[in-house]
Amino acid sequence: MAVPKETVLVLDCSEHAELAEFYAELLGAETRMGSDPDVMEIIGNDGVHLAVHRDHGYAPPSWPRPDDASQAHLRILVSQEDMDEAEREAIGLGARPLDTKDNGGRHDVRMYADPAGHSFALVASKPPR
Repeated sequence: MAVPKETVLVLDCSEHAELAEFYAELLGAETRMGSDPDVMEIIGNDGVHLAVHRDHGYAPPSWPRPDDASQAHLRILVSQEDMDEAEREAIGLGARPLDTKDNGGRHDVRMYADPAGHSFALVASKPPR
């Protein structure tokens, strides 16, 4: 039997407090200092658990990569009827659009870069529970 585990996606950045606040506001979550002073956690009531780590030598990723290599990104599920509002919210918080064309219906996927340059997607899905 497997030992119970939790997973936390950790994003590197140069300004961890600012990036933590970006994701907390975007996801309706809260921030708290991690056990390491270079780590801030983003915790939400609906199971959201991310962390950001201050990396003093951080260089933002590029998207899309010229060689079409896979790259990790967050997928944030949003009901189809809320996609436009979620896009306005993300941009208002400092996200940079990468590819935001409306792909229509349940296949609508819109890509952005967070303030530190990590890519994330707003993805049309069934309404959140």
